[in-house]
Amino acid sequence: MAVSVLDSYVESTERIQPDQANNDGNIHGGETVRLMDELAAIAAMTIAGTTCVTAHIGSVDFQDPIPVGDVAKLSAYVYETGNRSLGVRVTVDSRNPRDTEAMPATSACFTMVAVNENESDNDTVVLPSVVPQTDRGKHLVETAPC
Repeated sequence: MAVSVLDSYVESTERIQPDQANNDGNIHGGETVRLMDELAAIAAMTIAGTTCVTAHIGSVDFQDPIPVGDVAKLSAYVYETGNRSLGVRVTVDSRNPRDTEAMPATSACFTMVAVNENESDNDTVVLPSVVPQTDRGKHLVETAPC
Protein backbone atom coordinates (compact mmCIF):
# COMPACT_ATOMS: atom_id res chain seq x y z
CA MET A 1 0.00 0.00 0.00
CA ALA A 2 1.20 3.54 -0.77
CA VAL A 3 0.05 6.97 0.35
CA SER A 4 0.88 10.42 -0.91
CA VAL A 5 3.55 12.41 0.88
CA LEU A 6 0.97 15.22 0.97
CA ASP A 7 -1.31 13.06 3.13
CA SER A 8 1.15 13.59 5.99
CA TYR A 9 1.73 17.32 5.45
CA VAL A 10 0.81 19.31 8.58
CA GLU A 11 1.36 22.90 9.68
CA SER A 12 1.26 24.73 12.98
CA THR A 13 1.49 28.43 13.74
CA GLU A 14 2.50 29.80 17.12
CA ARG A 15 3.01 33.34 18.38
CA ILE A 16 6.08 33.33 20.61
CA GLN A 17 5.35 34.32 24.21
CA PRO A 18 7.70 35.57 26.96
CA ASP A 19 7.57 32.24 28.83
CA GLN A 20 9.08 30.55 25.74
CA ALA A 21 12.02 32.97 25.57
CA ASN A 22 15.65 32.85 26.56
CA ASN A 23 17.54 35.74 28.20
CA ASP A 24 17.92 37.51 24.84
CA GLY A 25 14.16 37.69 24.24
CA ASN A 26 14.12 35.02 21.51
CA ILE A 27 12.47 31.62 21.57
CA HIS A 28 14.62 29.17 23.50
CA GLY A 29 16.25 26.59 21.21
CA GLY A 30 14.88 23.72 23.28
CA GLU A 31 11.37 25.11 22.94
CA THR A 32 11.78 25.26 19.17
CA VAL A 33 12.89 21.63 19.08
CA ARG A 34 9.93 20.65 21.31
CA LEU A 35 7.48 22.26 18.88
CA MET A 36 9.23 20.56 15.95
CA ASP A 37 9.12 17.18 17.69
CA GLU A 38 5.38 17.48 18.38
CA LEU A 39 4.64 18.25 14.73
CA ALA A 40 6.93 15.46 13.51
CA ALA A 41 4.98 13.01 15.67
CA ILE A 42 1.65 14.23 14.25
CA ALA A 43 2.87 13.82 10.66
CA ALA A 44 4.25 10.35 11.42
CA MET A 45 1.14 9.14 13.26
CA THR A 46 -1.01 10.31 10.35
CA ILE A 47 0.77 7.82 8.09
CA ALA A 48 1.46 5.06 10.66
CA GLY A 49 -2.00 5.02 12.20
CA THR A 50 -0.42 4.34 15.57
CA THR A 51 1.71 6.06 18.20
CA CYS A 52 5.11 7.21 16.96
CA VAL A 53 8.09 8.16 19.12
CA THR A 54 11.28 10.04 18.32
CA ALA A 55 14.32 7.87 17.65
CA HIS A 56 16.67 10.46 16.15
CA ILE A 57 16.84 14.15 15.36
CA GLY A 58 19.29 15.21 12.66
CA SER A 59 21.32 18.40 12.84
CA VAL A 60 19.29 21.40 13.98
CA ASP A 61 20.98 24.58 12.76
CA PHE A 62 19.37 27.79 13.96
CA GLN A 63 19.60 30.25 11.08
CA ASP A 64 17.62 33.18 12.46
CA PRO A 65 16.30 33.87 15.98
CA ILE A 66 12.55 34.22 16.54
CA PRO A 67 11.84 37.09 18.95
CA VAL A 68 8.99 37.23 21.43
CA GLY A 69 5.87 38.47 19.65
CA ASP A 70 6.84 37.04 16.27
CA VAL A 71 5.09 34.10 14.65
CA ALA A 72 6.69 30.71 14.10
CA LYS A 73 5.19 28.67 11.27
CA LEU A 74 6.15 25.02 11.41
CA SER A 75 5.54 22.47 8.68
CA ALA A 76 6.23 18.74 8.65
CA TYR A 77 5.76 15.79 6.34
CA VAL A 78 6.81 12.16 6.02
CA TYR A 79 9.20 11.73 3.09
CA GLU A 80 10.09 8.05 3.53
CA THR A 81 9.13 4.97 5.50
CA GLY A 82 11.00 1.83 6.50
CA ASN A 83 9.98 -1.30 8.41
CA ARG A 84 9.00 0.62 11.55
CA SER A 85 10.58 4.02 10.98
CA LEU A 86 9.41 7.17 9.27
CA GLY A 87 11.61 10.00 7.99
CA VAL A 88 9.98 13.34 8.75
CA ARG A 89 11.21 16.74 7.54
CA VAL A 90 10.30 19.70 9.76
CA THR A 91 10.90 23.34 8.86
CA VAL A 92 10.34 26.49 10.87
CA ASP A 93 9.87 29.95 9.37
CA SER A 94 9.33 33.16 11.31
CA ARG A 95 7.69 36.48 10.61
CA ASN A 96 6.41 39.59 12.28
CA PRO A 97 2.64 39.08 12.68
CA ARG A 98 2.05 42.46 11.02
CA ASP A 99 3.97 41.40 7.90
CA THR A 100 3.71 38.62 5.33
CA GLU A 101 7.41 38.07 4.61
CA ALA A 102 8.73 34.95 6.36
CA MET A 103 12.35 34.07 7.02
CA PRO A 104 13.75 30.54 7.47
CA ALA A 105 14.54 29.94 11.14
CA THR A 106 15.56 26.27 11.31
CA SER A 107 14.86 22.79 9.97
CA ALA A 108 15.71 19.18 10.78
CA CYS A 109 14.98 15.62 9.80
CA PHE A 110 13.43 13.40 12.45
CA THR A 111 13.38 9.62 12.53
CA MET A 112 10.17 8.50 14.17
CA VAL A 113 9.40 4.89 15.13
CA ALA A 114 5.92 3.41 14.99
CA VAL A 115 4.97 1.66 18.22
CA ASN A 116 2.59 -1.28 18.19
CA GLU A 117 -0.16 -0.54 20.70
CA ASN A 118 -1.39 -4.17 20.58
CA GLU A 119 1.01 -6.26 22.64
CA SER A 120 -0.24 -9.54 21.17
CA ASP A 121 1.09 -8.77 17.67
CA ASN A 122 4.79 -9.29 18.54
CA ASP A 123 5.68 -5.69 17.69
CA THR A 124 4.52 -6.00 14.07
CA VAL A 125 3.74 -2.63 12.51
CA VAL A 126 3.04 -2.37 8.79
CA LEU A 127 3.79 1.04 7.32
CA PRO A 128 2.67 2.18 3.89
CA SER A 129 5.26 3.59 1.54
CA VAL A 130 5.00 7.29 0.75
CA VAL A 131 5.07 8.42 -2.86
CA PRO A 132 5.21 11.95 -4.33
CA GLN A 133 2.20 11.67 -6.72
CA THR A 134 2.25 15.42 -7.56
CA ASP A 135 4.85 18.01 -8.54
CA ARG A 136 4.62 19.51 -5.05
CA GLY A 137 5.07 16.05 -3.51
CA LYS A 138 8.11 15.42 -5.73
CA HIS A 139 9.61 18.75 -4.65
CA LEU A 140 9.06 17.92 -0.96
CA VAL A 141 10.69 14.49 -1.28
CA GLU A 142 13.64 15.83 -3.29
CA THR A 143 14.35 18.62 -0.78
CA ALA A 144 13.67 16.53 2.37
CA PRO A 145 16.97 14.84 3.23
CA CYS A 146 18.94 16.95 5.68
